[in-house]
Amino acid sequence: MSAGELTPVTPRRAATVLLLRDGPDGTDGQDTPQDAQGRDGEHSPDELDAPERRGTVPEPAEAPEGSETPPEGLRNAAGGAHRLAVYMLRRRASMAFAGGAYAYPGGSVDPRDERMVTWAGPSRAQWARRLGLDPSEATQAQAIVCAAVRETFEEAGVLLAGPTPHTVVADTTGDDWETDRAALVARDLSFAEFLDRRGLVLRSDLLGCWARWITPEFEPRRYDTWFFVAALPRGQRTRNASTEADRTVWIRPGDAADGYDRGELLMMPPTIATLRQLAAHGSVADVLVAAADRDLTPVLAQARVENGELVLSWPGHDEFTKHIPGATGGPSA
Repeated sequence: MSAGELTPVTPRRAATVLLLRDGPDGTDGQDTPQDAQGRDGEHSPDELDAPERRGTVPEPAEAPEGSETPPEGLRNAAGGAHRLAVYMLRRRASMAFAGGAYAYPGGSVDPRDERMVTWAGPSRAQWARRLGLDPSEATQAQAIVCAAVRETFEEAGVLLAGPTPHTVVADTTGDDWETDRAALVARDLSFAEFLDRRGLVLRSDLLGCWARWITPEFEPRRYDTWFFVAALPRGQRTRNASTEADRTVWIRPGDAADGYDRGELLMMPPTIATLRQLAAHGSVADVLVAAADRDLTPVLAQARVENGELVLSWPGHDEFTKHIPGATGGPSA
């Protein structure tokens, strides 16, 4: 890189969604972490007595059977004014990209996401402007929004679509839904075909765009990723539907950030950065209002050589700056 011989890989466009909800201590008395054991993360009472539960706060009395208290490093503090919680999953350690890291549901744009769908909310051209694309890229803007909605359904079982432009499906459980979800994951079914088959309208108005990060140019796997925020639709429930994750959790952003700071949680820079930003807001409504004014200038790591060491930095995010002595072959600092 220092010799100017690096040819950056063109990043793939991707989308990820920060699912949000309000509730006491950010849990709303509902599902807490789920391991990838069974389709709905169900556990026996004996399994819930695992050592990782020790030291966590008691589970709400009304929590459903089959839920868990947060793992070490993801403890919901008892009390506090902020009720906002975000849904996170832990990527399996075997994953080639960000293995073992906590993240949000998301993934790459499927070329078929450009296929026309019944659409509600801001126009495709308006989304292109909001996403920082050229106005002529309205179809690509649709693909990014569709990827966000599709990946959220594929990985969390939550669908931001409804039978009319003003409604949202209230239940996405059942064998027929699971069959369609599996077909989407396998790419046997396009998202447009899925929506059309069920007579559903994609609710782009339920999404707010929060940030945009591009994987550094020196990485072999690169993504140009838009981070969206959305409220969990009433009646729907998350579940660990992803084969890429071994655990999921609803957690207050500040608590998750504290776990990262203690060294108990692995996260990529965009994840911890967005958590810190969310922690400043006390409710889903606050976040959705704030999303409208967010600066979507892409965050792209920069590399420079100083005194024989490689310095990596992310503009606007000084906490991620890294100094790598001797990485350029010169003298160590």
